[in-house]
Amino acid sequence: MLRIYAGNLPPDVTEQEFTELFAAYGRVRSIELARDIFSGRCRGFGFVEMEGHEARAAIAGLNGRNLRGNNLRVNEERPRGRHGGGRRR
Repeated sequence: MLRIYAGNLPPDVTEQEFTELFAAYGRVRSIELARDIFSGRCRGFGFVEMEGHEARAAIAGLNGRNLRGNNLRVNEERPRGRHGGGRRR
């Protein structure tokens, strides 16, 4: 099972549309769209879990694809390092 990062998503993308993008390449096990707490709109990125060979096909097929004027960035999720993510203090 691979977890895929998808970035540069349009703010009005729906969970159904997001799932359908990846379903064209295989079975989508789970999705997670990052949403703004107040507006509920997509924050521009999300994650998808798929089987390995299907995930690699989705990455190859969707990375750089244009979705409503946004060129998608799709790749295998990279583990956060010791100092990765969040705010710096």
